[in-house]
Amino acid sequence: MNEFDFAVLLAYLGATVWLGLASSSGQSTIKEYLTSGRQAPWPLVMASIVATETSTVTLISLPGFAFGNNLTFIQLALGYLVGRVIVTIYFIPLYFSRKHLTAYQFITKSFGPGVGRLTAAIFLATRNLTDGFRLFAAGLVLGSALATLPAAITTATIFLPWVEPETGLLIIAVLLLGLVTTGYTYLGGMTAVLWTDLMQLIVYTCGSVTAAFFLVDLIPGGWNEVVATASDNGKLQIFDFTWDIQLSYTFWSGLIGGTCLTIATHGTDQLMVQRYLCSRSARDAGKALLWSGAIVMTQFLLFLAIGVMLYVYHTQYNPEGLVPLSVNGSLQLDRIFPTFVVTQLPSGLRGLMVASIFASAMSTLSSSLNSSASSSLADFHLPYAKRRPPTSHHLIFARRATIIWGLIQILVAFVAINFSSVVVNEVLGIASFTNGLILGIFLLGIGGYRRHSTAYTGAIVGANVMLAVRLLTTISWQWYVLIGASVTLATGCLTDRLSNKRIPNLGNVH
Repeated sequence: MNEFDFAVLLAYLGATVWLGLASSSGQSTIKEYLTSGRQAPWPLVMASIVATETSTVTLISLPGFAFGNNLTFIQLALGYLVGRVIVTIYFIPLYFSRKHLTAYQFITKSFGPGVGRLTAAIFLATRNLTDGFRLFAAGLVLGSALATLPAAITTATIFLPWVEPETGLLIIAVLLLGLVTTGYTYLGGMTAVLWTDLMQLIVYTCGSVTAAFFLVDLIPGGWNEVVATASDNGKLQIFDFTWDIQLSYTFWSGLIGGTCLTIATHGTDQLMVQRYLCSRSARDAGKALLWSGAIVMTQFLLFLAIGVMLYVYHTQYNPEGLVPLSVNGSLQLDRIFPTFVVTQLPSGLRGLMVASIFASAMSTLSSSLNSSASSSLADFHLPYAKRRPPTSHHLIFARRATIIWGLIQILVAFVAINFSSVVVNEVLGIASFTNGLILGIFLLGIGGYRRHSTAYTGAIVGANVMLAVRLLTTISWQWYVLIGASVTLATGCLTDRLSNKRIPNLGNVH
């Protein structure tokens, strides 16, 4: 990284803050702050869905997956498409018909405030814990970039003398990314999130496409060489019809597991539901969701193709470039694409790609903060206010909640610095089974069940079963949502059925 690269990066961060400031004017109601007045055009909502769904992990890990495996990850996207159709038909109309502000208000209407608070609390805890670790992952990239600047190392040494310079740079990077993201989300609310998501989608897509063309140009035979070499080494395999629930990225786990995962994440998670509520109608929201599936699949193909091209480039023309990426004889796949960006791309493009990584991270984090503020207000504050405060009070509360959740994510990222990557992966895996529990409760509500004991019992049994599945089996995580939702739904139905059976009053028998 040189001065020009950092200038590109700072220009991106400056443009992000400017968008936040520009979006802050004219917001006087909570509807405008949290749902953009429900006037957002569907293409903008679509872009926000795609950008939110694409995190730093996606941009970094998919090329590594294709490098070490093949293209079978794309099977998961098939389930994403099917799941979107189901959400469009059954879930989106539900939220628009009742003018909800969050997904969990439906649970409150169905089972009472206790169950509604439970599902909202699971969302808030899971979302901010996992996104704190995503902030840490993005901080690793910025920290590595800052390490190339002597002035940055000196600054870290002066202001954080009690830690190693590398750790100090990581702390500075986390603070910078966390505060900038929290700042523009606080200022502009959902309108700022939508427009910055669009900008971030353009930035990381343009950066990735440019990097792909540059990579093809580095390979003497061009695209024909990529296809021939990748085909000979099994890198172009797309489908795996093996029926084994212990294997990830098979056709069945991708189609069935991916469908259930998408129904949970896009149908019951406030992170996505809030985007639908910004649309002018349920029809527009459904259109945005369905088109986002096509864009996401195209992105996956792009990132996977980059991984295949990296495989051809390194194995055929630059094998020595993989030597620094091996730790204890194991190749660190997630480091392959970032290392290529830093070492091979020309100045300017290198800065754009680093900005692309930040763009994918900040789009997810800003969406997380805004949806967390929305849930805090609608699910915890408004139902229990002793008197009806003025509208300005709601706006102040939402803004303060944005700051609080931003600080919590920064603190989680700081804690993550002291943990190994294994622990990070375990924490990120929490969402794999909490999504199933919430989906199961939603299905009980849609099915017409209304006893709060039905939802509580289903969630408790579902949580214990999922804990056993995760700790005692080797079942692929792609089946977790299906298992969790099925157990929660079945247990709830059985509990309700048993509750309907009347016990005879033996005391009246003569």
